[in-house]
Amino acid sequence: MQWLRALWLRCKTLWPLKLVGNTVATIGFFPLYFWIMKNAGQAWVLPLTAFDRLIAFWPAVLPIYLSLWGYIALPVLLAKDKRELWSFSFGCAAMTALALVVFWFMPTAIPNFTIDATPGTSLHFLKTVDSAGNAFPSLHVSFSVFACIVLARQLRDAGAPAWLRLFNVAWAVAIVYSTMAVRQHVLIDVLGGLALGLALGFVSRERGVAMQPVGARAV
Repeated sequence: MQWLRALWLRCKTLWPLKLVGNTVATIGFFPLYFWIMKNAGQAWVLPLTAFDRLIAFWPAVLPIYLSLWGYIALPVLLAKDKRELWSFSFGCAAMTALALVVFWFMPTAIPNFTIDATPGTSLHFLKTVDSAGNAFPSLHVSFSVFACIVLARQLRDAGAPAWLRLFNVAWAVAIVYSTMAVRQHVLIDVLGGLALGLALGFVSRERGVAMQPVGARAV
């Protein structure tokens, strides 16, 4: 299958740089994220909407929530060259910087939901480590939306079948839904994350088009 070969060639390209860069970026993100959560001022508790009350607490989707960290590595893995790799990395860095500025100057938190997070379970660990702060905008949502947009372009360029491209969208949608179902976010910060992810996705597309040869844009 030509599309499988095309994806494999993308995976092999610059793989040591991809591995080291993705690992360093992921590990480096958390200390700053949690430092801001701990040291920012008094957080404003976000209000619940009618939509939030429709979303049932569903701890079974926690693995989907956590799958973001594998999902966001896929656009890195499938980058076909340094330009594509730097473009995605720049988008992630820009989203992170913008969100951290908001977290610092306008700290927010989700309401204190009454949920069953039995000690010793992964959900209890999540609620203990990643508390209700740094809510708006949801970086979980913005990362998944941005990754989905970039992956869609990569899969299309590789000639991937429709079912795989639909699976990409479904995975991103599932991650977004899981942020509310495990009570890590509410609708307001999900919408903020959605707007941030879409904005950076649009910017990365425009930068990519601008850097293409003139003849390639007509294809």
